[in-house]
Amino acid sequence: MKIAVIDDDSLVALSLKTILESTGITVAAIGGSGDEAVELFRQYRPDVLLMDIRMEGMNGIDAGQRILDEFPEARIIYLTTFADDEYIVKALNMGAKGYILKQDYEGIAPALEAVMRGQSVFGDKIMNKLPGLMKTREEYDFAGHGINSKEKEIMELVAAGLSNKEISGRLYLGEGTVRNYISALLEKLELRDRTQLAVYYYTEVMA
Repeated sequence: MKIAVIDDDSLVALSLKTILESTGITVAAIGGSGDEAVELFRQYRPDVLLMDIRMEGMNGIDAGQRILDEFPEARIIYLTTFADDEYIVKALNMGAKGYILKQDYEGIAPALEAVMRGQSVFGDKIMNKLPGLMKTREEYDFAGHGINSKEKEIMELVAAGLSNKEISGRLYLGEGTVRNYISALLEKLELRDRTQLAVYYYTEVMA
């Protein structure tokens, strides 16, 4: 696995490089700003970009959006000291693959490996904040988006953090059927994965 680390604190960046390389992960590049993040991504095409958010000049959110506009397949994990509500929502909406706190050093390498397996890595503390960030909308036009009542129910359960197995048990459906419903929802809403589906629920349905 080849990654790039972007953090405006050079000591933090070097510490991350040391920690990650001790686990066998290759740190191909280190940068200290959003502008460097964009240039280094173009140059090295890392498997994962591990990036801070609050930086001088272009911040990590703006840099991530620029990278994803140019490279939609880019995997970006935000690593920050701040569980800032606005940044969390922006990171999720743009399609970042993770948002983890710097305090969790032991969880960084496993998070990178999970993202390489196609998973998203937003910790419980982050996802649990989302319902509190939103206000209930009076009415959302599910039918206008081609979403039927069963799909609506499954979307709500995905947003609540239930696994396919748990949804299967709750609704008395086979796990394959649940997966099919989720795939249909992702296609209708033009979303990438269940994390984005959960975010969509909180930012569009409950907003």
